[in-house]
Amino acid sequence: MILKLIKFNCVKSTNDEAIKIIRSKKNSKGIVISNFQTKGRGTMGKKWISHKGNFFVSIFFELKKSMPDFKEFSLINPLIVKKTLKEYSSQQVKIKWPNDLLIRNRKVCGILQELIQFEKKFFLIIGIGINTVSSPKTKSFRGTSILESSNKLVDNSRILKSLKKNYETIFRNYKFNKKLLKK
Repeated sequence: MILKLIKFNCVKSTNDEAIKIIRSKKNSKGIVISNFQTKGRGTMGKKWISHKGNFFVSIFFELKKSMPDFKEFSLINPLIVKKTLKEYSSQQVKIKWPNDLLIRNRKVCGILQELIQFEKKFFLIIGIGINTVSSPKTKSFRGTSILESSNKLVDNSRILKSLKKNYETIFRNYKFNKKLLKK
């Protein structure tokens, strides 16, 4: 599966843009990336605080019968994102199931998974927010960024390239390969 890159400077939400693209019939699979989002969404209706300079994408594709079930993706997605983050962080990356990634017990990444139906087809949208340069200050969780935790400034385009490659490798020809997740 080849995921087409769809770039924006500023959007309300990358997941919302993915939904618009699916419904417009322009693309059935791709990656929406934006430099900034004004109304990022988290799980259970929570707001995702989107500091400028951090990483915001939504990966979307039609769910085929040969793919894992929708619910299995809540296990698969954190593993793929963890694999990607390990390339850029000098610290250990841990998964806080089902949708957060932590460095030093602080949230560095959130994943929002949505399923929509359009014209009798089901599409999965995976929103990924990574604190690459800064983390929000909230009362509900302690956050960190890759820069703060590893003292490394990471180019978001490199993370995008790695994430795209990791998703395309895992889902090539719609065949799920568990061995690739463990590398």
